[in-house]
Amino acid sequence: MSHDHSLNPETMPQEPEKATLEGKNKFLGLWFFLGGETVLFASLFGTYLALRNSTAGGPSGQDIFGLELVFLMTMLLLTSSLTSVYAMYHMKNNDFKKMHLWLGITAFLGIGFLACEIYEFYHYITDFGFTFRSSAFGSAFYTLVGFHGGHVVFGLSWLIALMVRNAKRGLNLYNAPKYYTFSLYWHFIDVVWVFIFTVVYLMGKVG
Repeated sequence: MSHDHSLNPETMPQEPEKATLEGKNKFLGLWFFLGGETVLFASLFGTYLALRNSTAGGPSGQDIFGLELVFLMTMLLLTSSLTSVYAMYHMKNNDFKKMHLWLGITAFLGIGFLACEIYEFYHYITDFGFTFRSSAFGSAFYTLVGFHGGHVVFGLSWLIALMVRNAKRGLNLYNAPKYYTFSLYWHFIDVVWVFIFTVVYLMGKVG
């Protein structure tokens, strides 16, 4: 099946991501998906809050959390959200090269976030013996933060696949909705991280 809906700058729709019925359906479908994800994360947050003090004599958040690294992770992810906004701005202006440049920066920042998170988990396990099985607090922490990390991995895989597959195709009415829905998904996992930073790390550090 051919998807030759190449965009001419003079005839380009103002919102190429929603110019086709398929694009509108992708946009609507993503919102339903994110609604379900919101409920899922809300249940994980609720579980974490209920178990955050159940340390079974092991380390607590006050003992292990280092806000310097977590702040760096937060800056990396929030900056990646901003770079994805720049990418969508260039998409709407039909500048495929600049869109891909900013999406590449977004991916680079996301990989940096993941590297920090892997180091964080390694640090907790080797220096504090804080594992998934240490306590109910440990299980709730690794489930919530790890589940979010899994979403970052999925988002990065989605982005890299999009960029590689469309590198020589340019922007068209078929792939524009895919780039846009990725951007919305990326904003969603950034917002979730802000809640994790506040509920898990800040509240955990102050007790």
